[in-house]
Amino acid sequence: MKVIIALAALAVVAVTAQYPKPSYPSPAYPKPSYPKPSYDYAPIPYNFAYAVKDDYTYNDFGHQETSDGYAKTGSYYVLLPDGRMQTVNYKADENGYVADVSYKGEAQYPEYKPAYSKPAYPSYKPAYPEPSYPKPAYKPKYN
Repeated sequence: MKVIIALAALAVVAVTAQYPKPSYPSPAYPKPSYPKPSYDYAPIPYNFAYAVKDDYTYNDFGHQETSDGYAKTGSYYVLLPDGRMQTVNYKADENGYVADVSYKGEAQYPEYKPAYSKPAYPSYKPAYPEPSYPKPAYKPKYN
């Protein structure tokens, strides 16, 4: 295995040694006449919030965030399927993201109850009578 690797490395060196560097000079382009763009923008403070509460679909969630241009603080909440309300209060700045997660209420797991016990339709029975011809008298070999 070492021999194969050594031969491969030797082949790479031999191939690169065959091709000389080009003798023509590299192209010289003039500097652009427009000024170099600056991407140093002043911080822009903002504040937003939204909330959804739909009793029909059991959706209850929301989010609120405020920024002074540097640090962001906010919170969001969601009603979990087990009945608890999860709330996250957070702060994000140059030191990182710090979140405080809290829960209100107690988890509830109701017992499963099926919607029905028996099908509402009768069991299937063929509508045609038994065949009038006799059943075969031989036994197949594959049984």
